[in-house]
Amino acid sequence: MTNLSPIPCMVLAAGRGERMRPLTDHTPKPLLEVQGKKLIDWHIDGLLKNGFTQVVINHAWLGEQVVAHVSQVKNNALNVQFSKELTALETAGGLRQGMSLMKLDDYFFAINGDVFCPSFPFERIQDIVQGLRGDHPTILAYLFLVQNPDHNPQGDFQLEGSFVKDKDVQGSSLTFSGAGIYHQDLFKSIKIGEIAKLAPILRQAMGENRVLGEALSVPWVDVGTPERLAELNK
Repeated sequence: MTNLSPIPCMVLAAGRGERMRPLTDHTPKPLLEVQGKKLIDWHIDGLLKNGFTQVVINHAWLGEQVVAHVSQVKNNALNVQFSKELTALETAGGLRQGMSLMKLDDYFFAINGDVFCPSFPFERIQDIVQGLRGDHPTILAYLFLVQNPDHNPQGDFQLEGSFVKDKDVQGSSLTFSGAGIYHQDLFKSIKIGEIAKLAPILRQAMGENRVLGEALSVPWVDVGTPERLAELNK
């Protein structure tokens, strides 16, 4: 029988937010407010509304504030666990440590805690996973891409049909939104507690035709600087 229970999810909240200083000297970036609501709450509310209740949140810089905030606003339906990083483990390292707290069958979903995407299609995640489960060889990642913002005009990757590829000179590129569905096998070479970047692991899987994705057509902002935050709050 197919397992239809919602997959575990992770919100990445361990970044230092250097470019956001001085705002992040006293407040972790996911707790900055956009339109009267903390960045991390936009994600948590979207996940909960669509039936995702198993959530891991990693934290490092000023992490006790993240824990205190989420514990305070936590909905009873939400089963949240915190993955504390004594040193920031980079994205893949953070995901690998967070996985150890999940009840994992195969896939999980993760999203960066510092992106603002109020219309993110959380409602489609479970259907996408059901589709991925029939694929052989196993698809290791499904990435949500967006049109290149002004601060990343070169983009990150490109779509060839539904496959995500490393960008080349000819193709038109897109920017990784910070949201993706990942298979546990993508991280099997990483030890828990090891510092590891996500992009090299994804590129290796792209070379094996094991990364799918799509371009989102919803508003999306990487809230990386005080100026971008101020623009959103105008």
